[in-house]
Amino acid sequence: MNIGYVGLGNMGGALARRMQLSRPLRVYDLRPESVSALVDKGAIATQDGASLARESDVVMTCLPTSQNVREAIFGAGGLLEGLAPGKIIIDQTTGDPNETRAMAAELRAHGVELVDAPVSGGIRGADAGTIALMVGASDELFAKVRPVLELISPNIFHCGGTGNGHVMKLVNNVTSACIRAATYEAVSMGAKNGLSLATMAEVMNKGTSYSSTTANHMPKLLSGSRDVNFALGLMLKDVRLATQLGIDSGAPMMIGNMVRGMLQSASYDMGPDVDMNEIIRPIQKAANVTVVDW
Repeated sequence: MNIGYVGLGNMGGALARRMQLSRPLRVYDLRPESVSALVDKGAIATQDGASLARESDVVMTCLPTSQNVREAIFGAGGLLEGLAPGKIIIDQTTGDPNETRAMAAELRAHGVELVDAPVSGGIRGADAGTIALMVGASDELFAKVRPVLELISPNIFHCGGTGNGHVMKLVNNVTSACIRAATYEAVSMGAKNGLSLATMAEVMNKGTSYSSTTANHMPKLLSGSRDVNFALGLMLKDVRLATQLGIDSGAPMMIGNMVRGMLQSASYDMGPDVDMNEIIRPIQKAANVTVVDW
């Protein structure tokens, strides 16, 4: 089975690197330097999506938005021009479930199947092969793609039909965003009342407030690291998708919508490309306290 990968950014590049440990890949990205990084590790570069699709049985995508995925598939020189009936696209974008279902229906008319399989666990999890994959597909299609997904990680969760993988990813990310915002509000309150960040991190990691925020993100605050691991703008996109899905399906998301507003304001003030951890800045400013001296 020949596999191609489209979208070699931070996350897509890490997932592609992991797959390369098991088999060669054909790769494509709009940024030549991203392609070169994978070619240096043995990948085969392709000139466009159509060329990659012609030479691949399964095409995997990891792009910023579902609109980018649509353009990569249906745009000029896109995947569809090289996709024959029976081929499969596995989309690892954190995308819009309804748009995913629409694209799947359009592709099905051409005899092509679309599976959504976003991930959670970050670049570190992708490189280590421990990342979680959330899959939306029929039982039959899931059985076909599972061996491909196992090249990335054994932690594969079948979440139901088409689009449900993306629903699960939105549940995951809006929860993560809300926890981080609430944690940093509480930490700012604690700092204003005499607690050090180091003390709070140590205690919270041993108590009931333990989370990925206390375990993975507060250490970055303590070290002073401002490296971009997950961009604020991407988290805002995910929370916006989750809250819109709530509106569309009649599921009130009062906390999620408050956090969406917080992220929107922070994105206006600091720009969408800063790390999600930077939301500590407007939170500590509102509390008139310095938790992190950035």
